[in-house]
Amino acid sequence: MNPLHAVPGAAPQPPRSGSLTQVRVEAPGKVNLFLSAGVPGPDGYHPLTTVFQAVRLIETVTARRQAADLRGTITLTLAEPDPTVPTDATNLAVRAAALLAETTGVGDGVDLLLRKRVPVAGGMAGGSADAAAALVACNALWGTALTQAELSGLAAELGADVPFPLHGATAVGHGRGDRLTPLLARGTYHWVFATSAQGLSTPAVFRRFDELTPVAAAPADVPAALTAALRDGDTAALAAALHNDLQPAALDLRPQLAEVIALAESAGALRAIVSGSGPTIAALAPDPTTAAAVANALNASGLVAGALRADAPIAGARMVG
Repeated sequence: MNPLHAVPGAAPQPPRSGSLTQVRVEAPGKVNLFLSAGVPGPDGYHPLTTVFQAVRLIETVTARRQAADLRGTITLTLAEPDPTVPTDATNLAVRAAALLAETTGVGDGVDLLLRKRVPVAGGMAGGSADAAAALVACNALWGTALTQAELSGLAAELGADVPFPLHGATAVGHGRGDRLTPLLARGTYHWVFATSAQGLSTPAVFRRFDELTPVAAAPADVPAALTAALRDGDTAALAAALHNDLQPAALDLRPQLAEVIALAESAGALRAIVSGSGPTIAALAPDPTTAAAVANALNASGLVAGALRADAPIAGARMVG
């Protein structure tokens, strides 16, 4: 085990190899119900308070044991080719598998097959879901038996959004968004996500946020109205409490997103906001019928690349099949 990446509290273990030949894991994308950012620290990161909700847009990672002559490498293949998604060592799922291997001393390697359903570069943590799924899948395939807490520690090394898809449901994130506290949410929420043909750079959105906004030293607390709405399963109250500090910056960089928000709300959404750093627009509908009407209006408008419906909250990364 590389001591630089030793799992806190875990005793050194010899390399292990599980008996499975293939493991398939699903992990969800997310929507930010609330996002407040403070002044960036010395590391350049903005401290955040955010409320994540896991939505039924699913990333699937299948981890497959390699043939003996290829053992020791980590490869990734896309189930549906997409030139905007890297398949080399920069892919977050590949990085997750490599970090787990380095941490536990496994040298077997793995073939990863990735099926994407979360919009790429849409502010919905699709890449983070891939990493979370890869951690769970390789942990089972290799028999490394890390606990959920240990996997969460590795997830935080990979990126601030990676721990949440491991846990799913609804949670408050602090720090960089990676320190999670579960949040009670009753009922089912019906979302429509309007995607854009072109992504928005998260660093660029944060830079514009800094330029546009007198930023508070610390992020705001989650409003009591939002936690009460979730606790009561009150969709209308939740819609009224939705908030995203980054929305003005995203709209400034991509003004046409304001038209998408207006159209979604005129078609029946209770509220529509920028999801995370954008450019995806998240529209909360009161029921499935209205969600379908909102999606149809968006798809017919020519303003969006597509509109996807998804209910929430759902569970985090889990083995299937």
